[in-house]
Amino acid sequence: MRIGRPRFQNLKRRLLGLSAAALVLPVTAGIAGTAVAGAAPVTHRAPSGGYEEVSVPSSMGPIKVQIQWAKRGGGAALYLLDGLRARDDRNAWSFETNALDQFANDNLTLVMPVGGESSFYSDWIASSNFNGQDTTYKWETFLTQELPDYLETRGVSRTNNGVLGLSMGGSAALTLAAYHRDQFKFASSLSGYLNISAPGMREAIRVAMLDAGRFNVDAMWGPPWSKAWLRNDPFVFAPKLEGLSLYISAASGLPGEFDKPQKPIDYYNTANGMGLEAISLVNTRAFQARMAALKIPATYSFPSNGTHSWPYWSGELFKARTQILDTLNAW
Repeated sequence: MRIGRPRFQNLKRRLLGLSAAALVLPVTAGIAGTAVAGAAPVTHRAPSGGYEEVSVPSSMGPIKVQIQWAKRGGGAALYLLDGLRARDDRNAWSFETNALDQFANDNLTLVMPVGGESSFYSDWIASSNFNGQDTTYKWETFLTQELPDYLETRGVSRTNNGVLGLSMGGSAALTLAAYHRDQFKFASSLSGYLNISAPGMREAIRVAMLDAGRFNVDAMWGPPWSKAWLRNDPFVFAPKLEGLSLYISAASGLPGEFDKPQKPIDYYNTANGMGLEAISLVNTRAFQARMAALKIPATYSFPSNGTHSWPYWSGELFKARTQILDTLNAW
C-alpha cells in the first residue's frame, strides 16, 4: 500500500550535507533558470516574486525549503505539504503539479518544505528503529516554530498563513492548523485520512509506512489510542477547527480523465490509486458527518471520478485558489 503518490523507480536521493549552525546556506536550485538563495537578510518586506531554495536550521538538521515569493512582496504564505513518499530533493508540488504557475501572479508566497517521508509532519515520540533513523522527526516544531522564525526575517507574516496537503499531508494540514490557530487561517486536506482511529486504519498506515522507507508507526505516536495518536486524528480534534476556512476534498476512486494505463505497472498503479482514494473518501465522508454534527462549516469537493494521484490534486488546488486568496487577502 502507498499513500501520497506512485513509487519512483531508481530514485537517487540527495543528502543536503549542510551545517546546522548556519542560518541559511545557498542550495543549488532544482528548477532551471531560478535564483539561488544566499544568506538571509533581515528585512521588513518579502522579495517581490521569484523562486529560491534555502536551507533552514532545525532540531532535525538543516531542512531544504523551496519558496516562490509573493508577486508584490506581500506577507501571506501557503505551506504545501507532500505525501507519504516525500522525497529528499524536491517537494512534489513543485514538479508534479502547476502550483507555481497557479500562484505566480498572486501576492502569496508558496512554502514547500522538502523531506519528511512517512512523518505525517508531526513530532514523533522516538526515532524509527526499523530503518536506523538517526534523528527523531520533529516536523510540527519545524513548521510552526523554526521555519516561521526564518520566514519572518524575509518579511513573511507569522499569522497570515494557510496550509494545504495531500494524503498524509492532508491529515497533517488539519492537525497543524487546529493546534496553531495563531499561525494558520486556512487549511485544506486533499485525499487525506481524516478518521485514522477508525478500525483498520492503524494497520493500514503501519503497512504503508513500512513500504515507504521502513518507518515504524509505533515510534510516531505510540500504541493505539494513545494521547498522541488521538491528538493527530482530525475526526477527534474536529471541534478545534471551528472558525477556520477549510477546503476538504476526496474523489470516488473511479478512474478519470488522467488515468490512462498502458503498461502492466500503469495498471498496478491505477488499481492502487483507486483503493487508496476509496479509503480516503470513506474517511473524509465520516469527517464531514462529524463536522456537520458540530455545525462547523467547510467547503467540500467530492469529484465523481479520480484516483489517488497528482493531476487530480493539482486540479483541486486550483479549485481552492479563490478561497485561499480571499481568506489570506493575497490577491
